[in-house]
Amino acid sequence: MKKGDILEGIVEKMDFPNKGMISVGEEKVVVKNALPGQKIQFVITKKRKGKAEGRLLQILERSPREWGTDQWEKEVCPHFEICGGCLYQSMPYEEQLTIKREQVKALIDSVCQNPDCEFQGIKASPLEKGYRNKMEFSFGDEVKGGPLALGMHRRGSFYDIVSTPDCRIVHPDFCRILTVTREYFAERNVGFYKKLAHTGYLRHLLVRRAVKTGEILVSLVTTSQSQEDEGLLLEGWKESLLSLQLEGSLAGILHTVNDSLADAVQNDGTQILYGRDFFYEELLGLRFKISPFSFFQTNSLGAEVLYETARSYVGETRDKVVFDLYSGTGTIAQILAPVAKKVVGVEIVDEAVEAARINAKDNGLDNCEFIAGDVLKVIDSLEEKPDLIVVDPPRDGIHPKAIGKIIAYHVPKIVYISCKPTSLVRDLDVFQAEGYRVEKVCCVDMFPGTGNCEVVVLLSQG
Repeated sequence: MKKGDILEGIVEKMDFPNKGMISVGEEKVVVKNALPGQKIQFVITKKRKGKAEGRLLQILERSPREWGTDQWEKEVCPHFEICGGCLYQSMPYEEQLTIKREQVKALIDSVCQNPDCEFQGIKASPLEKGYRNKMEFSFGDEVKGGPLALGMHRRGSFYDIVSTPDCRIVHPDFCRILTVTREYFAERNVGFYKKLAHTGYLRHLLVRRAVKTGEILVSLVTTSQSQEDEGLLLEGWKESLLSLQLEGSLAGILHTVNDSLADAVQNDGTQILYGRDFFYEELLGLRFKISPFSFFQTNSLGAEVLYETARSYVGETRDKVVFDLYSGTGTIAQILAPVAKKVVGVEIVDEAVEAARINAKDNGLDNCEFIAGDVLKVIDSLEEKPDLIVVDPPRDGIHPKAIGKIIAYHVPKIVYISCKPTSLVRDLDVFQAEGYRVEKVCCVDMFPGTGNCEVVVLLSQG
């Protein structure tokens, strides 16, 4: 076996998040996005030190674990095989949950030093489809020089965009907004931003929709490159949205400028075209004000399952001081606050901190304090001493120096909420080396159809 060889094989298993494993003789080959049980054709792209990687060329036979032909059209998104947004939609939901549970358990088992650790399996999302409350759609073209597209990146491509008017993981209101937006700008020949040339106007369409209240926030993200009659152009787009028949209600229509070279939604200035620049969502009896770019779990009903799980791990908080590190809009802090002495939240995004303060006030919680700043730096200035700590870090996990500072508090319990299990197990190694035990682990599937999964871990001092 050498680089460039074209081979066939059956995928034996899939390691987190999307690494299909195939045996070729005595060697193993990793082929991304190949599902367990599929017979595939692949080309070897890398081979060194006994490790080989391949690129999927075609699926020769579907997996027995995937939907049969009769169910495929009904259950599977029409964009599935070309869109890079989803991985598991061709499988019944129970099969998806089984794979994710096995992946996370294997990762935890590889580092856990406590033989009595309780692995509690995986909890399903209340909604399997239409669950996302936020999407960042990209403008582009499906083929070079082709018509304007608006949707997700083509699977395996950094440049090509696939229009996704029938996306299954969002509410139909998202699709209606996407379709009218794409058609409006296509009819007027408005160009999209080209990453290599750094020219063009249209970048992203950000849509957020609350599950409980039905309020919708829409932001068109463009460059600041001049457009003829830009005011009239945006006014016409706004009116096209307002004319839509939606199940929810438009809380705000915005125009955001982003001149960053990175292919990410960044706010360099936002103009309100209609309504307001926030909407409301409800979780576990509390009400949250959410701005366009503040962090909030993308699956509202799944978030209730996640936070209920975390709250059960936290346990008794009466007369205790709780630190909520990487607190976002303060969701966890406010869920714990009613039965705690005080909750201190730390979050690096100023906009999210301001929203957290407003949310706490609106929810009648006067024992929450939210501090803007990097956990690594802020933690040194905190005067309070915590009785327990909750951490919900970004995908890369906790900064190595911040872990040391967290451990230095010597709290009896730490609840770690992770959106990337591979980062989690790296951090668990550090906690265990400093005397903490992994007591309980539970997966919560917040992202059906995709390879992602949230994990909640209870750590206690040994």
